[in-house]
Amino acid sequence: MTDHNIPDLESERLLFRGHTADDFTASAAMWADLDVVRYLSGRAATPEESWSRLLRYAGHWQVLGFGYWVMECRQTGDFLGEIGFADFKRDMTPSLGGRPEAGWALISAAHGRGLATEALCRVTEWADICLDGPTVCILNPRHRASKRVAEKAGYVDRSNARYRGETVRIMERPRRNPDF
Repeated sequence: MTDHNIPDLESERLLFRGHTADDFTASAAMWADLDVVRYLSGRAATPEESWSRLLRYAGHWQVLGFGYWVMECRQTGDFLGEIGFADFKRDMTPSLGGRPEAGWALISAAHGRGLATEALCRVTEWADICLDGPTVCILNPRHRASKRVAEKAGYVDRSNARYRGETVRIMERPRRNPDF
């Protein structure tokens, strides 16, 4: 069962919907793939960690009115990844200041096909309509592909920060006035 307050979105090749318990197996497999997590955590997530992540996604929608979507292939319905906005209350300096943080992860087989850019552009369009103010993202400075995705979606470098003993790059995207 999915929450009906989570908007379904679509783009040219993708469908976006809220998570259900049925997504756990595909999500856990993605987060256990070292090719996926190399620049994120650097280690495979346990099933317990993946289950907690899935529940946090649902909680974000309930508490904050934004969160993460499952990305599916529009043609096949296959699970391709997860994308959305969160406020993880990260203990980092400088702080993200409560701004919604964009994040995305795709299964390895979906890498290099422009899907992350397509997805991030679509969810930031939603954010322009539904969220107040700018959004941010944090990236491992060595992850050039994610930096390019963020730039194509309108994110610009803001500053470096320290998070869990590592340097991360904060990027910010101003809210754009949607064309109606």
